[in-house]
Amino acid sequence: MDGKTPDYDLEDRRALTRPDQVRALAHPLRTTILGLLHERAASVTELATAVGRPKSTVAHHVKVLADAGLLTVVRTRRVRAIEEAFYGRTARLFHVSLEGADERDDGGGRPLDFNDFEVAARESRPAYLEGQLWGFLRHARIDEAQKQEFWHRMAALVEEFDTLPRRGDQVHGFAVGVYPVADYPQLPPSSDHR
Repeated sequence: MDGKTPDYDLEDRRALTRPDQVRALAHPLRTTILGLLHERAASVTELATAVGRPKSTVAHHVKVLADAGLLTVVRTRRVRAIEEAFYGRTARLFHVSLEGADERDDGGGRPLDFNDFEVAARESRPAYLEGQLWGFLRHARIDEAQKQEFWHRMAALVEEFDTLPRRGDQVHGFAVGVYPVADYPQLPPSSDHR
């Protein structure tokens, strides 16, 4: 291998246009599997060892991801009389693009029960308790164009984080987002007429 991360070819971005593709991302074990495959291709056995789950459970989730077009076999090797498959992601970044679907409607849009910030909050709690959580929360009154500009800059930063060479002993999470806040206090219009 030439040291690239991951160690197989994949698309930069892939639009998820089918509900089954979006539902495939809704399970935390499947998102963990996708995260592990950012580093290198892996067999079901290696993935099961990494996540500490039975091989049959991991094989099921790999099948769901492969059927949805998020994973593919990138190489195989013969182990005794069995052909062992090594899976890789089909793209570095997946984004939801359900044309015509109302994203709030679980009848065809993205799942309502999946929230990256909820996952990040759960994952980051031990780091917070150990004084190892670095984070910022800021609020600003901005217009739609500014929000979109920040979204594109954050997406570029996420892509950079995803393509970092994997080294070191500790996995780190990276959460970023922009969202409207309904009841945040605002100053009244200025009474200063200068």
